Amino acid sequence: MFSGKQTKPTFKSYLPPLQTDSKKSPQLPIKKLEAKLLPGEIVVNEANFVRKCISAESCQDDLWGKLVCTNFKVSFITHNSLPRQRFQCTHRLLGEHDIPLACVEQVVTVNDVKGKQKILGSNQKLKFNPTELILYCKDFRIIRFRFDEAGPESAKKVCLAIAHYSHPADPQLLFGFEYVGKRYHGSTGERMNGIDPGGGMQTTLFDCSSDWDREIKRTGASEWRVCTINQGYFISPSLPEFFVVPVSLADQDLKQYACFFYSQRIPLWCWNHSSGSALVRMSNISDPQQQRKVEQRISSAITKSHPLRSDVFKSDLDKNLPNIQDIQAALLKLRQICVIDPFEESEEKWLSSLESSRWMEYVRTFLRHAVEVVYMLESRNVPVILLEKEDRDLSCVISCLVQLMCDPHCRSLHGFQGLIQKEWVMAGHRFLDRCNHLKKNDKEESPVFLLFLDCVWQLWNQYPAAFEFTEVYLTVLGDSMWVPIFSTFLFNCPRQRAENSRVRFHLVKLVELNWDWSQQFSLKDQTLFNNPLYVGKIATCVQNGTVKTFTHRRSKKNYSSTLRGLPSALRNGSLGPNDTLARRNSLVLRLRSDLSQVREQQETPSERFIRDFFSRPVDLQGLLLPQLLPSHLSVWKLYFLRWVPEAQIPQGGPITAFHKLSVLTDEIDMLQNQLRQYKGAGGTPNNLHAEHSKMYFKATSTPHQPPAPPEYLSSSFPFSPVGNLCRPGILGSPLSKFLNGAKIWLSTETLANETI
Repeated sequence: MFSGKQTKPTFKSYLPPLQTDSKKSPQLPIKKLEAKLLPGEIVVNEANFVRKCISAESCQDDLWGKLVCTNFKVSFITHNSLPRQRFQCTHRLLGEHDIPLACVEQVVTVNDVKGKQKILGSNQKLKFNPTELILYCKDFRIIRFRFDEAGPESAKKVCLAIAHYSHPADPQLLFGFEYVGKRYHGSTGERMNGIDPGGGMQTTLFDCSSDWDREIKRTGASEWRVCTINQGYFISPSLPEFFVVPVSLADQDLKQYACFFYSQRIPLWCWNHSSGSALVRMSNISDPQQQRKVEQRISSAITKSHPLRSDVFKSDLDKNLPNIQDIQAALLKLRQICVIDPFEESEEKWLSSLESSRWMEYVRTFLRHAVEVVYMLESRNVPVILLEKEDRDLSCVISCLVQLMCDPHCRSLHGFQGLIQKEWVMAGHRFLDRCNHLKKNDKEESPVFLLFLDCVWQLWNQYPAAFEFTEVYLTVLGDSMWVPIFSTFLFNCPRQRAENSRVRFHLVKLVELNWDWSQQFSLKDQTLFNNPLYVGKIATCVQNGTVKTFTHRRSKKNYSSTLRGLPSALRNGSLGPNDTLARRNSLVLRLRSDLSQVREQQETPSERFIRDFFSRPVDLQGLLLPQLLPSHLSVWKLYFLRWVPEAQIPQGGPITAFHKLSVLTDEIDMLQNQLRQYKGAGGTPNNLHAEHSKMYFKATSTPHQPPAPPEYLSSSFPFSPVGNLCRPGILGSPLSKFLNGAKIWLSTETLANETI
């Protein structure tokens, strides 16, 4: 019955054999991972099975995916995702894990097995296979990738590609040309306006004579005219084709004097005070023999433009303000403090380190100097000339700050953008060099524009209701320097911008495209730019069914003088060496009357001007002066600390007030709209109100039940620090020593002496 021959098994299994390897490997979905590319964007290199480090404490939350380098960005594509944060802005040009190549400051490769690391530059070789890649970004992020499961050659190639393409050798290799060429001119060849597709108020570009004519009329500068002698950039390569000069200066005289100024930069009119005093910026005269003659002729023409023929006051910015190298050194130290150094130190030590960086000191210095210029224009009623050697850096900051303090138009969104267009873009600020987009000369790199934005934020922080825009807008504007899609922050001067445009686009100018925020953000996300506290010059309200207008005035009560024994200089924004805050019933208070007489004798006219300003109620649509005590100036946390998890405050920070004010503003707007409908005066239908609301956070349909603050709100809103490794103690290599010892942002010297 039973044969001795062994029977052959007939069962066949269709299941794969079980994995016996205990080593965990990434289980990627079958669906192929592909990068989302913009028009003109191409993939340069890529590596599969790459791990993006998310947490500094464990690797459980890390993401597996593909690391891709294109001619525009570093992109990480994964099917895994972080917990969706509904507040997060969605950038239309960048994904959640994308980094623009222009934002990459340094590319660091590490092999933790061999104990090697190297900072990669363009066209450099890499002699070891990297096990990890660390990207240091100009917006204060640190991004880290691991290649534990990736092929060693593909890991090396993608690292070299990122280093190479983040160091373009020529401006035309920047992705902005490829993108704009295909996105805007590929189909019809016509230029898109790119300012306000909805047909609303537009940002003035100051690239034609009519824009300058309107600005002359707006400021009442009747003794000034538009000059056209630089058409075709015939006189100066760094000046705009159109600018404003005194009526008494003939074109022939200007052509004659141009050769005596640095880079032939003829003095530029910036703005006119209502009293007739002009603000002018001027480069130094390069010929000492002609200096006195030319200065007298220019000053005389400016004096003639003043109704009272007042003499000109000259402010030498090079002597009174830090230079571009000082500003750059301060930012490098600030990065070290905010991003790399341990955040668990005591508050006193951290603040001491912050003070030693001198960044806040420089912010205060620029604000103080702007106040001094405002004093000359407002109180002394004299024209002011801002002197700087090349008139392309410090004068941009001071001229803008003066206009922001004096002119409420510049505190509106379009007015502020027009101010930047006039005093930075068209006036020839070296964005290409100062942002170091080509990574050619570190000595020319300097965050002058970022310093200006910090100064604006300080003023905004003290008078938030005076500005139409929010600090989110200022932060996004600062980030726009590192997304050089459009030409606003790409070039050093209008001529360079025009020449590069002619080569690629046949006389099509691209300068205005950056002010079209709809290219980068949805209409919903753009509402984060709208300040619920802003009070317009002519704001409308509905009272008893009638639409009325009102102008905001602050309460007459002066809260700044309610402290006992408050030194007068404290209200002025400066504290003298002998000033102290006296205790109640102190002997100092008894002597205060005698000391006040001496203080009044020592008080300068400018100090008296500042003291008088703070003794009166502030008109938010009038002159604004900042408080200048160190205690009045704060760190711009939303920009400098947004990526630091330890600095994040869940359900805290300014966003909580922003949420409540936005809901309240939207509720008022909704009620006013209902009143208009009730009175038959038109209005938006109730079902469409949410779509037309200017607020990001909206009121509910039942005002008696206001919405609670969302759980996802934090002080980093609308940014998230998740996935940004800004601190020591990272798993893998002992990166803490690497970060603290190498001090990447302080120098790029060899790291051969550093061991892992």
